[in-house]
Amino acid sequence: MSPSKRYTIACLSGDGIGPELMGEASRSLAEVARLHSFRIDEVHAPFAGEAVARYGHPLPAETRAACRRADAVLVALTREPALEGVKAELDLAWRIQRVRLPAGDLAIVSPLDDQLEPFVVRRAFDLARSRRGRVTAVGEGETWGTIVDWEAERHPGVHVDRLTLSRALPRLMESAEDFCVVVTQRAHAELVADLAATGNDGARIVASGRLSEHGPGVFGPTHGSAPDIAGQGVANPSGMLLAAALLLSEGLGERVAGRTLERAVSHALAAGVRTADLAGTGPASTTRDFMDAVLAMMPSARTDVEFLAREAVVGTG
Repeated sequence: MSPSKRYTIACLSGDGIGPELMGEASRSLAEVARLHSFRIDEVHAPFAGEAVARYGHPLPAETRAACRRADAVLVALTREPALEGVKAELDLAWRIQRVRLPAGDLAIVSPLDDQLEPFVVRRAFDLARSRRGRVTAVGEGETWGTIVDWEAERHPGVHVDRLTLSRALPRLMESAEDFCVVVTQRAHAELVADLAATGNDGARIVASGRLSEHGPGVFGPTHGSAPDIAGQGVANPSGMLLAAALLLSEGLGERVAGRTLERAVSHALAAGVRTADLAGTGPASTTRDFMDAVLAMMPSARTDVEFLAREAVVGTG
């Protein structure tokens, strides 16, 4: 039986390590889609340095059109200036940042402008329901409090902590692992993310997404093009893979598939698979070695009910 669900992703590789990372992300998306019975069609559009070489412009009209038509956009280089043109083509309204911590990760949800729409807070509550069921609302003002209270009433199963920025920041630095989902105002989002990362043994933001209420969102890791290591097969793909997981979960609504990919990356790291930037004095894996390990971990990373039920039947047969 062919997959009933089908999605189109616009893939913007750019230059530097971008093509290598996009290649590994493509492998991960193909496998996770196969495991969860849907299909992903990738449209690899010219972007940044590659597009300049071919068309004389970093963001050709065909790339803009591909992004508008897609269900989601995956970009390998989020610091590329041409990405601003992509964002301008889409009706982006809110942002999610993932900070990887030693014992899990923290999601930070915020609007992209100073006007906090209720649906942004609603997204944070929905996300918390699929995770540990906790939201921390960091913000101030009567309007802010009213929106949070209203969404809390609509999500009775989600526990809500309300903190001012001055109370939240020291707690984030000391014990960010105690947080699950933080929803905050635009002006506070970067500071919340930076302090959570700084205070937790060098953890860093590994993925982010900018989303629309109705159209495609843009997802990617937070690093640059790293031209000094391009083509050497040593780039760390974990940020790119977690961006792909974020795209699955928040961009396509395939949260179970996104969780499979997230868990597979975590399992590979827990098993000691490290690229050169993480290996220290120990043995280092190549970019492809790391991806091979993630693919091998995917079956055991599944948590969906259908899969677990099938495994139980097989085990008792």
